[in-house]
Amino acid sequence: MLSLCLGILSSSLVSIIMRLSGSRVKNNLGMLTMNYIVCSVLAALFCDVQQTLTFHNPGLTTALSLGGVNGVLYLAGFILMQINIPRNGVVLSSIFQKLGLLVPIVISVCFYRELPSFLQGTGFLLAVAAIILMNYRKDGGNADFKLGLLCMLLACGMAEAMSKVFKEAGIPQLEPQFLLFTFASAMVLCFLCMIAKHQRIGLAELLFGTMIAIPNFFSSKFLLGALETIPAVIVFPVFSVGTILVVTMTGVLLFRERITKQQWIAISMILVALVLLNI
Repeated sequence: MLSLCLGILSSSLVSIIMRLSGSRVKNNLGMLTMNYIVCSVLAALFCDVQQTLTFHNPGLTTALSLGGVNGVLYLAGFILMQINIPRNGVVLSSIFQKLGLLVPIVISVCFYRELPSFLQGTGFLLAVAAIILMNYRKDGGNADFKLGLLCMLLACGMAEAMSKVFKEAGIPQLEPQFLLFTFASAMVLCFLCMIAKHQRIGLAELLFGTMIAIPNFFSSKFLLGALETIPAVIVFPVFSVGTILVVTMTGVLLFRERITKQQWIAISMILVALVLLNI
């Protein structure tokens, strides 16, 4: 449970720092690239050099392949978010991004037979309803690019699910290598995108990319740690709604953001859902 709590805190810090970077960073792709550079360096520091350079290690092949796919999904989720916001609005885009948690839940239930109890299942449904309520607005408009929303949900959900897949198919001792290959592949793809767009990393992108990278790396590391002792059907909804709760309350206390009655109801639902999910 400690790993899950630390993962929620780390994930929340990523959102909070990105909120702080909003008016200071002009090149989001540059900031993202710097983030993946630092994440790759941190992952490399946790790696055993001998294990990483043992090319005939089957476990290393699994970590490399799953990590490479995960890195592609990480970047795909970011790009699809950027595409969906102008076409479908930030509200619908945010809802579908957060509902990506459905993907690892379905995979855990269907492939790994991790069935929640009745109360935990009720908590999961309540958490999904709270996420929708938190982001729903009557003036949100209709989706103009429904396929884009579905692709984003699948990309973001599969990126989260890869942690569970690695836990089942990979070797625990090669977890740092899995993270290294994840962030390194995303970093290479970001570099290629920057080259194609003739962009550079400025001072603001360097600073905020580095600040985001530290909690971003540990968020993934703690999530893997939580999956070792807690079923995925509990980890993913708690991780998602817990992050939403921390970020929302930080917005109120730190950024003086106003919370509507509808959002307070959603927060109450999240609190109840967290209790049910942990029974």
